[in-house]
Amino acid sequence: MAQSEPQAWEGALRKMDWREDGDGERAPWLPLGDSQLPLGPLIGQALTVRFDGEIRCQNCDRKSKKSFSQGYCFPCFKKLARCDLCMVSPTRCHYDQGTCREPEWAQGFCFKPHSVYLANSSGLKVGITGRDREPVRWLDQGARQAQVLAWCETRQQAGELEAQLSEQLSDRTQWRKLVSEDAPDIDLAAAREAALAQLGELPAGVTVATAPEQRFSYPVASYGKTRSISLDKTAFFTDVLTGIKGQYLLFEEGVFNVRKHTGYRVHLSAQPAPAGEPQLEIF
Repeated sequence: MAQSEPQAWEGALRKMDWREDGDGERAPWLPLGDSQLPLGPLIGQALTVRFDGEIRCQNCDRKSKKSFSQGYCFPCFKKLARCDLCMVSPTRCHYDQGTCREPEWAQGFCFKPHSVYLANSSGLKVGITGRDREPVRWLDQGARQAQVLAWCETRQQAGELEAQLSEQLSDRTQWRKLVSEDAPDIDLAAAREAALAQLGELPAGVTVATAPEQRFSYPVASYGKTRSISLDKTAFFTDVLTGIKGQYLLFEEGVFNVRKHTGYRVHLSAQPAPAGEPQLEIF
């Protein structure tokens, strides 16, 4: 039987979207240039990815030799508030000092309701997100379980609670565990009670959340090797896609972090994997 012609797309990568389908479930889609690719149907196929050496800033579309802060050129990295250290550490917010890089942008991002949550991706962790980003934030992290602890009026408030909880709880995901196994279940109800006890009396503007625990599943046929594939080092590779989890494409011979490669212009093709042959080719 003749092998079918490969499907092909090209364009700058953007972080994966987790879109709700008709059944209320969320499935991964890959924005690539002008295309929007549903990734679930590609599991089990051999994907070829070729980086053409061009990186485009996701803010100004300037061509850049290097990506800063997951998708920005250096000038935008230096001038945008979303690239400032306070995005990683909200306790460093300096808006009230009059030194915010983008005060109007901050009004719409930092000064809106945020959540402090517990999640289980590679183990129990604490994190924060805008209330309007639930549950996409947890899907981006590959969380299997998540539950909101508290609702806050601002991002800085949420960051202060996160910093307090991180004295006892991790605020990071162990990516190698995430891409190599399903996280065992955690008793989030008990963890929630312990975390609230650690917080003690909540400050003004913060309320205890009443939202129930949420659970998530991911389209993973099998886990392969945890070797990280970087387009800066491996500009061309072919491998069989075995699953999608968080912002990772899982292959037989490695894993590819889509969000890390925001702005990288690639050519992507997919075709049925030849049976009985090794798939990974790196050039």
